[in-house]
Amino acid sequence: MTKTKQLEIWRTLTNGEKVIVGSLAQNSKGTFFQYSPDYLNNFPNGNLSPFKLHFNDEVQLAPRLFDGLHSVFADSLPDGWGRLLMDRVFAQHDISPYSITPMDRLAYVGNTAIGALSYQPISEIVAQVSELIQLAELGLQAQAIFDGQTEEILTALTQMGSSGGARPKAQVYFPQGREDICRTQYQQGDEAWLVKFTSNNLALCHEEGLCEAVYLQMAQQAGITVPQWKLVNAPSQSGARQWLALKRFDCIENGQAQQGRLHTLTACGLLEADFRQPSLDYIDLIKAANLLTQDLNAGKAIFRRALFNLFSCNQDDHSKNVSFVQNDQGKWSISPAYDMTFSPNPYGEHMTSFAGFGKNPPKKAIQMLAHQANLEWKDALDIIEQVRSAVGDFAVLAKDVGVKSGTVRDIAKVLRQVKIDLV
Repeated sequence: MTKTKQLEIWRTLTNGEKVIVGSLAQNSKGTFFQYSPDYLNNFPNGNLSPFKLHFNDEVQLAPRLFDGLHSVFADSLPDGWGRLLMDRVFAQHDISPYSITPMDRLAYVGNTAIGALSYQPISEIVAQVSELIQLAELGLQAQAIFDGQTEEILTALTQMGSSGGARPKAQVYFPQGREDICRTQYQQGDEAWLVKFTSNNLALCHEEGLCEAVYLQMAQQAGITVPQWKLVNAPSQSGARQWLALKRFDCIENGQAQQGRLHTLTACGLLEADFRQPSLDYIDLIKAANLLTQDLNAGKAIFRRALFNLFSCNQDDHSKNVSFVQNDQGKWSISPAYDMTFSPNPYGEHMTSFAGFGKNPPKKAIQMLAHQANLEWKDALDIIEQVRSAVGDFAVLAKDVGVKSGTVRDIAKVLRQVKIDLV
């Protein structure tokens, strides 16, 4: 495989048009980025990473974080499941994982990253798969790869696996009105979805998707915006009854032959905050949201999500689980909430702290968050009560979607133990 030393970075607009943003180059001194003059002139508010990139034509060296990539571009790389698939493909081509650079990985991602950015030239080892695939077959093969059993459908899965997280999943395009078949390449009229599969090796076994669906319902009841979602039928041999599918918020249905996109940046990419370890506080996130969006409602939304994560025992609230989207005019907004589910840490610590407290934050800590979010305490208490009420519906909602009674009992017990007096 030819080593990747230079890449062009392109951006897909909401109408499907692609424009060149700039270029990446790598040498012995590091990785360098430079904006294209045309992009600077035509998109005066289009800085991809306002906190970390200068919006001019200077050559900008990446810090040593994120394997020497600028964090906004490192955001395009998969972790967990997607990286596993990518490494399997490199191994099939007798390419040592120790010889693969982050630039090689970006070339492999090509045009499959979450968000509006794509990278050219695409790696020579990428095989295009455009035919329709049965979702059931795809899910079974993903489960088998996750469980270490097969690589039969690896090529298709790698084109569907650029998203983060450890669970087996696929970015798919459903033809209108269908959810039993899918493809990896967009065709006019398709809808973009992310399907999360299951495994007996996951913490909740084959009920991961059902429980996340319950959390999505609770989050909505708590006043949190979430992606459109649905449960799709899984084949009986998978061990699951249904899989969770989430409509992608970065993809725009514009009726055109080319799909539109929104530029998407996680808090990890925005703030250079390592998602693998506790690196953020909700105060940081509230400040960043308000500053980036120039909208105080964004900080209030972060406050609401923080309280939901606290009371619902979603302790895997790391920096890649919050994102912001930018439209063609450069306006930023907070994305719908995602990856909100039951995820207790063995030590009870959240990945994102509450005014310095990783667990059991006292009233004064929540008051500090409320103040940072420009909330009067009485209004913060209303949000807290709404969140508490929504989380209190877990058992009823879980039974409605078919979560097993034992799982419902175990999770409800943990949720009851999260008793924090904030009145």
